Amino acid sequence: MRRIPRRRLFAATLLVASVLAPMTPASAGVGHAAASVARHDQDERDDRSPGRLDPRLVARLDRTIEDVRHQANIPGVVVGLWMPGKGSYVRATGVANTETHRPMAADSYVRIGSETKTFTVTALLQLVDEHRVRLDDPIAKYVDGVPNGDRITLRHLAEMRSGLFPYSSDPDFSHDLLSDPTRHFTPREVLTYGFKHDNTAAPGQQFQYCNSNLILLGLVIEKVTGHRLADVIHHRVLRPAHLDNTLFPHGPEFPVPHPRGYTDQTLSGEVTDATDWNPSWAWAAGAMISDLHDLRHWAEVVATGKLLSRETQAQRLKTLPTGFPGTSYGLGILETNGWIGHNGSIPGYETVTVYLPSQKATLVIMINTDSTHQGQEPSTLLAQAITAVATPKNVYDGAAVSH
Repeated sequence: MRRIPRRRLFAATLLVASVLAPMTPASAGVGHAAASVARHDQDERDDRSPGRLDPRLVARLDRTIEDVRHQANIPGVVVGLWMPGKGSYVRATGVANTETHRPMAADSYVRIGSETKTFTVTALLQLVDEHRVRLDDPIAKYVDGVPNGDRITLRHLAEMRSGLFPYSSDPDFSHDLLSDPTRHFTPREVLTYGFKHDNTAAPGQQFQYCNSNLILLGLVIEKVTGHRLADVIHHRVLRPAHLDNTLFPHGPEFPVPHPRGYTDQTLSGEVTDATDWNPSWAWAAGAMISDLHDLRHWAEVVATGKLLSRETQAQRLKTLPTGFPGTSYGLGILETNGWIGHNGSIPGYETVTVYLPSQKATLVIMINTDSTHQGQEPSTLLAQAITAVATPKNVYDGAAVSH
């Protein structure tokens, strides 16, 4: 049985990954490139991103994406890049199913992993705006049994500085989940795996990416509102943001079309199909599903604070060092060389959704694997390579968030 590396299990990684070695154009060109979907055609008519990018830039992006896809052994990739004044780019390449070789499609749904955190924290910050909670409230005010809970604040939880031990780093949790990936976990169940360990640091002392933090914030939202977290996010976040293709599943349900998702985070270490694994264990930290169209619009909403007051958004964007050069973290949001947003990783899938305020540009990446390449997250490698071509003064430098 392979021991699961603690930094990997079920979260994107705050790696500062080096750019891949020099790459040569793929001999087959852009394999299985999908035609642009109708929604993309509509997006291109949007005044913020008229027309397509310069053909020379499109050709460079095509080659770059294919090079990274082949080198990192990524089955399928969807990339959307919108640059007002310059144009837009949407590409689906590779396969959605490695057995049938069904092409990857730009209108696919995917599991977005830790990007869920941006939705959970947005819902929390709305409650802050309504004076129903305060960021400096101790978590003990809302949830009993949290180690050092009288000193850990909601702010500490949202900025990943609580000092709590991450439940997904517990070996028993890893074994229990991977022994039965269809199992349904409750929020309280997953927290017990982390709470049996000593805290790793004093509150506010250091950055440590920890899914336990977001599970607790989800419980706070439920207690204050009296409603299920999924319902709160649907009515208070998704509806106002007009995200009709984004959802918070109760179990393994998954809208179609979606690609099969592949992972090597298994007890044997062999690659398996994780498409229908139950994401309940990730809940407020990573269970949600979305698509390219919605993530494109969410990137701007979350980075500009359209659902929050100006004062609360300013607090959200007050990022602190993570210990990884080029990347800092705020309240459920990261900043890396000018790009603001989050990434996500869950067995079988990885995503990146970021917004560049200086150019009002948006980048969305969706892939159907979370297997690393030479220790580096494949979504990070794609984001680095794409931004090195499209926004060389603002190269995405980290795929934020790790155990």
